[in-house]
Amino acid sequence: MFTGRRALSYRHPDRIACGGGGRVMGCACAAEAPVVMPRPWRNAKVVTSVCSGLLLLTGFVGGYLGLPAGFQAILYIAAVLVGGYYFGREALEELVKEREIGIELLMSTAAIVAGVMGQWAEAATLVFLYSISEAAEGYTAERARHAIRALMDLAPKTALVRRGDEEIRIPVEQIRVGDVFIVLPGESVATDGEVVDGHSSVNQAPVTGESVPVEKLPGSQVFAATLNGEGALTVRAAKTFADNTLSRIIHLVEAAQASKGRSQRFIERFGKRYSPSVLGVGILIGLLPPLFGLPWEDWLTRATVFIVAAAPCALVISVPITLVAAIGTAGRNGLLIKGGVHLENLAKVRVVALDKTGTLTLGRPQVTDVIPLDGQSEREVLAAAAALELRSQHPLAQAVLERAKSEGIAVNPAQDFLSLTGAGARGRIEGVDHYVGNPRLFEGLGVPVAAAMPRIEALQREGKTVVLVGTDRALDGLIAIADPLRPEAVRAVAELKRAGIERVVMLTGDNPLAAEAIARQVGVDEVFAELSPEGKTRKVAELEARHGKVVMVGDGVNDAPALAAAHVGVAMGAAGTDVALETADVALMSDNLARLPYLISFSRRTWQVIRQNLALSAVVIGGLIAGAVGGYFTLPIAVLAHEISEFVVIGSGLRMLRR
Repeated sequence: MFTGRRALSYRHPDRIACGGGGRVMGCACAAEAPVVMPRPWRNAKVVTSVCSGLLLLTGFVGGYLGLPAGFQAILYIAAVLVGGYYFGREALEELVKEREIGIELLMSTAAIVAGVMGQWAEAATLVFLYSISEAAEGYTAERARHAIRALMDLAPKTALVRRGDEEIRIPVEQIRVGDVFIVLPGESVATDGEVVDGHSSVNQAPVTGESVPVEKLPGSQVFAATLNGEGALTVRAAKTFADNTLSRIIHLVEAAQASKGRSQRFIERFGKRYSPSVLGVGILIGLLPPLFGLPWEDWLTRATVFIVAAAPCALVISVPITLVAAIGTAGRNGLLIKGGVHLENLAKVRVVALDKTGTLTLGRPQVTDVIPLDGQSEREVLAAAAALELRSQHPLAQAVLERAKSEGIAVNPAQDFLSLTGAGARGRIEGVDHYVGNPRLFEGLGVPVAAAMPRIEALQREGKTVVLVGTDRALDGLIAIADPLRPEAVRAVAELKRAGIERVVMLTGDNPLAAEAIARQVGVDEVFAELSPEGKTRKVAELEARHGKVVMVGDGVNDAPALAAAHVGVAMGAAGTDVALETADVALMSDNLARLPYLISFSRRTWQVIRQNLALSAVVIGGLIAGAVGGYFTLPIAVLAHEISEFVVIGSGLRMLRR
């Protein structure tokens, strides 16, 4: 935080993961007690502020009971020293070590000047109110950060691990990759892994935000801290406790909360000039009028009130408290936003670009048709395609391999395999070069495809992707693959438009006919097909130039260049996916497209709260400055109005802790 207002600053980012004594990211504190939100009375700033208030109250009441003025002054001076200890020390550290004039120095100067003028009651009031606002601000900021760190308490402390013929309970920090552990009904999963035995439903809400439990079978992926349902599961650990998905989420969210949005950085730059200016103007107000014969005591009082009134406390806290609360809330709801700047950017997007495979569709394509040509059989076509696709990572390749496996076809990998980006693949089978890919690949090879085009186009009009198999001389056959549409896709696109998105666009490497068929079903405004990863990147730039800010939604792997090129890149289904967690600006931890409209609405609500806070802060500061210079406000009134506005801004920002 600028100018010494550091309640939300992260002076030691390397300690973030262990903040509050928690068990995060395998730090040295990992085996200690779980994260517990400290009680207010155990906070030193809260204690000193309360003591300052009690001394102030004693002096005030004592005055009415006949306490001598000298004793009253002693009580007030004690209230100033006790209440001003922390922010006064910060003011000196800033001035001496960082050569900066901050809000703490403004308040300290005002308190000292008021005391020198004999207004110790006013000085004590100023110090008490400012100290309690400092303490409350720090405590509420810690509460916002604690909300996400407390997720770690959902993870179990021990796990039932199978070692040899024994089942033993060990601390979760001792789980190694490859260990097999058992999750009993009602227990939380110890770390990320793959189910090797058992059948149960698992509540994944802590990680993905999904409210409905997900069925888990052998081969299913499970995540740390998710809650097992009715059946026992045997799981093989895929990650250590320190590196599991939950730990990574907490680490990334806390790092995001430490980052700053554009509005916050602007306020910090503004503040570095504003605070010294306030002090300078205050000095001029106190010195110049008396030189022209005006009463010096009156103008020195006005100068003191002006310094307090013009201090930008509410302005400073308005943005970061809102962003910290919002990022923490999003993280608890399966939305990993990697910095305040991305949350601000999301509020300004006008276009949503969606990848097709795995985003609008389920990403689980299945072979629907195998059409042999040139005297080949279905098994021969499948065998050749599977041999080529065995080394491919493309989702369509997995569909071909699964169909070959179901047909009982033994697959041997093709030799000299070469992936042809955006087109297909090539490999040598029994000494002959074979190809698998789209029609453009075979047209480029000079293979006649015109005779097969009517059948290809008919399949494409049904929304299917057609893969051609053959050599550089002839086509051996066609394989049609369909990827089912996500059940929530139509509703999600409609809700995006209701949320204020002006244009929804689909970007895909698939053929135009299949892309158009999917687009008609979901209701997108525009389709761009047959795009390579580089083509998607160029199209994102074109869309941004034509229509405004673009958010790109993809899988975080194949779409990484386009995600990086967009104003905001959003990866879907990122739980357990390291690449997606690292490459995207925002990660939807679940595979539920319906979370995207919520994300857009949430970002716009956050930006609305920020603007409300900024407007309120500016109006209050402007009014207080006018009243201070005009001599209408006393020091206690200025302090009270100033601190009330800060509490209002804090409360407004913490609204983002709600869903």
